[in-house]
Amino acid sequence: MTAHITHLWRLLSWGRTLARHGALRGIERDGNTPAPVRRLARLARLGARVPKEPRYAEAFQAIGPAAIKLGQSLATRPDLVGEDAARDLLSLQDALPPMPFSAIRAEIEASFGRPLDSIYASVDEQAVGAASIAQVHRAVTTDGRAVAIKVLRPGIRERFNRDIDTYEWAAAHLEQLGGEASRLRPRLVVANLKRWTARELDLRREAASASELAEAMSAVPRYRIPQIDWDRTNGRVMTLEWIDGIKISDRAALVAAGHDLSDLAARLVNTFLRQAIADGFFHADMHQGNLFVQADGTIVAIDFGIMGRIDRRARLWLAEILYGLITGNYRRVAEIHFEAQYVPAHHNVAEFATALRAVGEPMRGKPVSELSVGQMLDGLFAITRDFDMQTQPHLLLLQKTMVMVEGVATMLDPTINMWDVSGPYVKSWLRDELGPEAKLADSIHETVDTIRRLPGLVRRLEEAYPEPGGAPPPPPLPAVKLVQVKVGWFWRYAGVAILAAAAGAGAMALLA
Repeated sequence: MTAHITHLWRLLSWGRTLARHGALRGIERDGNTPAPVRRLARLARLGARVPKEPRYAEAFQAIGPAAIKLGQSLATRPDLVGEDAARDLLSLQDALPPMPFSAIRAEIEASFGRPLDSIYASVDEQAVGAASIAQVHRAVTTDGRAVAIKVLRPGIRERFNRDIDTYEWAAAHLEQLGGEASRLRPRLVVANLKRWTARELDLRREAASASELAEAMSAVPRYRIPQIDWDRTNGRVMTLEWIDGIKISDRAALVAAGHDLSDLAARLVNTFLRQAIADGFFHADMHQGNLFVQADGTIVAIDFGIMGRIDRRARLWLAEILYGLITGNYRRVAEIHFEAQYVPAHHNVAEFATALRAVGEPMRGKPVSELSVGQMLDGLFAITRDFDMQTQPHLLLLQKTMVMVEGVATMLDPTINMWDVSGPYVKSWLRDELGPEAKLADSIHETVDTIRRLPGLVRRLEEAYPEPGGAPPPPPLPAVKLVQVKVGWFWRYAGVAILAAAAGAGAMALLA
């Protein structure tokens, strides 16, 4: 187990980096920040040349790969880091200088246990892309197929595990402060981050996700996933079909090629909705660098290290919430929040509906160029504190992806109205899922299933799950050894300030 002093040293180092980029200023000014954390944030910036405008994205890039992933997840949490920080973190690029090809070659040969030229006829030594976890090279297989090779950076697994170990330690101490820190559930957020990165660090799982998504989306016209070469894929190397196309970020090239940008934007939005709402399995890293457009207008997605899943009950809630906001049925949206136990039962449904109306009404019927889904999320986050809504980590990936999709769609078509584009699809899906035929089918299925179970089993299940309509239970959290604090006033203050606040620099106040 890592020593407490080691965790503190890492956090102090990271915090100093944040301070030099002005990234602790928001912590100092936020009235919800615990006093010990504010004091330590001020301490961390002593002697540092702090810029006038905070540079959050640059700070996370300077800290390292795990911090880049953390910053990307925090971009969806304006309730936690503030709107300015969230907007800046949205620009965080998961890009680093490429490793020398000699190191990549050694990694490929070690993972397969044989020479490179027995696997590939040729490999371009110049990387076509280099991110925090892996880099990509173009190659030709021994049977003549053009492919892309994704290779983990040497030593990246060990570095990620080390950093996340400290994140867990700091989050556990931060949560001990109670109050706002406890409501935001930093330990659950770190647990989600740990699971996401664990998937990214095993390229077999990424390959399996690509294969599963390709199967689920096979019936969707002009949208496809590259094929996986399983014979040349393992935990550290993934080989997949090479894609020729225009990056969706290159708007000028798309226009020159004659593509209908409005159609591309609408198809992208509805493809995401199909993945998230209909299938419950979605590509959660849909930024501009991971989407290409082929000559016939087909959208091709790449990079499936981060995928999201939502169970059917949560998908129904999500669809009803979206449709309720689109149509202005705020009462139903409020009821769903209570049914899902996102809002504690002691609050009033009608009051919550009024709060939702204050968020939704200014945005209805306006194009993204004026108001956006991202702004709607900001507004929803702003009322969570008033109604004691705890963070729902199982929805963080969805929120992050919604912001990404909106950004790409707006870049393609600045006049797009997300409500108008998404409304027909959501309405159609709800009609299919909640219509009389669907309810009859569900009723028959549930009746047959109940008959098959023994009465004793039913009773035990009901005792174990007294609130079956609630949100999905949180995942088990790792045991974290907390520092024992002595009783005197000095040690009580020092222990809470330095250890529970996690961090010398207040870095974990950003971490939640």
